[in-house]
Amino acid sequence: MMENKKSNLKVLLTTIAILVVLNFAGNFFFKRFDLTADNRYTLSETSLNIIKEVKEPLYVDVFLEGNFPGEFKKLQTETQQLLEEFKAYNSNIIFQFVNPLENEDEREAVMQSFYERGLTPLNVTLDEKGKQTQEVVFPWAVVTYGNKSTKVPLLKNMLGASTAEKVVSSVQHLEYAFANGFNTITKTKEKKIAIIKGNGELDDRSIADFLKTVRENYYIGPFTLDSVAKDAGNTLKALKKYDLAVIAKPTEAFTDQEKQVLDQFIMNGGKTLWLVDQVNMEMDSLMETGENLAYPRDLNLNDMFFKYGVRIKPDLVKDLQAIPISLATGQQGSATQYSQFPWLYSPAVYSESKHPIVSNLDALKFEFTNPIEVLKNDIKKTVLLSSTKLSKAVGTPVEINLNIVAEKPDFKEFTGKGNLPVAVLMEGKFHSVYENRLLPFKESSFTPIGKENKMIIVSDGDVVKNQLDKNYQPLELGYDKWTNNLYANKEFMMNCVNYLLDDNGLINIRSKEVDLPILDKEKVTEDYTFSQIITVGVPIVILAVFGLVFTFLRKRKYSK
Repeated sequence: MMENKKSNLKVLLTTIAILVVLNFAGNFFFKRFDLTADNRYTLSETSLNIIKEVKEPLYVDVFLEGNFPGEFKKLQTETQQLLEEFKAYNSNIIFQFVNPLENEDEREAVMQSFYERGLTPLNVTLDEKGKQTQEVVFPWAVVTYGNKSTKVPLLKNMLGASTAEKVVSSVQHLEYAFANGFNTITKTKEKKIAIIKGNGELDDRSIADFLKTVRENYYIGPFTLDSVAKDAGNTLKALKKYDLAVIAKPTEAFTDQEKQVLDQFIMNGGKTLWLVDQVNMEMDSLMETGENLAYPRDLNLNDMFFKYGVRIKPDLVKDLQAIPISLATGQQGSATQYSQFPWLYSPAVYSESKHPIVSNLDALKFEFTNPIEVLKNDIKKTVLLSSTKLSKAVGTPVEINLNIVAEKPDFKEFTGKGNLPVAVLMEGKFHSVYENRLLPFKESSFTPIGKENKMIIVSDGDVVKNQLDKNYQPLELGYDKWTNNLYANKEFMMNCVNYLLDDNGLINIRSKEVDLPILDKEKVTEDYTFSQIITVGVPIVILAVFGLVFTFLRKRKYSK
């Protein structure tokens, strides 16, 4: 008996010693193990590098708290586990879950303040054993660092998707959403973006939401090419100080001198985002007149794009997968009645590409877009967005009439003519359009072959254009006030900018895929009692059996 006590004491002391050594070693060596098949909780190197720079307390207020359906509970759990992972690597990250509507007396005031901050709530139906109630959910987080703060969307918008599908897509982007938020408020601005002016581009009010969003991470400034005629050399020198040039829907032709400035900006490593319409056709004027003539627009850029490796055709894309438009169809009393019709010249563009810019992106709204022909040269080209297989190119000039909404499309006309590229990424060493040609103006630093570079060409300038409300104030980019739908234009535009300027690999986190199992609500409802027995009863029975067996064996051992 004495030997047994000494043996037990020895084991106890040995165990305590091992625990003390492991605990002491844990202060110097840190390792977390992710046992999930999809490495859901393994943070990327990019995320780790971002949170390493957090030297002061960084506060995360998550508003996903309250009484809501199981899908949102899943999103809440995944958000909490991800934030715990961030906190494990940097204790300066402090988070809490808050129910903003906990106090019923302040409900209306709180909701109004959230609306003003752009934290739009979501109305969801809570269904419990056939009883339905309406709940308001705020799928947002606010990150604060010092005197700076930014909002983080937790739920991705997806047209026509179920809540469960939205949650799965959102969980895949949680790490990117938080890493991007942390990066926005902790990293000082470095890169500069030039918004090119002087050739009839979109005015600031039409791209206000884009400018407002970009300003959070980058310096931006208007850059007019008017001064090229007077002093082309100094204009080029000034443009070279920028990292990215955004050319948003020019309507006037570029001079050869202006083209040389842009060309040499590209040859010297400047990134470019081209949003170009090759056909003159505007929806606003069409809605006023009911019919209009669409005809080619000459911007004097064809030779430039051809040299780089693409050609924007002066055609219009007509797609059976179209965005609806609202048209007046009658009068009821003193109020005009509106109905929605699919507008085939406004494709709803989805991407099947796995490229980080468009991976898991929702539908984008395009309007009078043009097909892009990809040419063969040494430049690497990635088609980011295309029309559907049930689309076709319509040559111009052509008369467009609103009455075509009443026509029944012939599927045979569209078969085998679709998948037309409308956004292309190009990467590599571009050759100057003026290589082996006479220069429009003398330039001692002229470079015929550029550095490693990248550019994105989108054959629709309206993709960056936001609508205006009744007071002529800018609405969120991608929001259609006529149909009350929100499209992914803003996310796409920001992904383009981030990819072109991203030097820390943040955009690549978007490619992360998560396999998130979601309960089938219908099956659970059908077999509610059986589900309860499996999820609640069986574990209790197993625990009870284990307890009885353990007690029986213990009694038998010590009763001898």
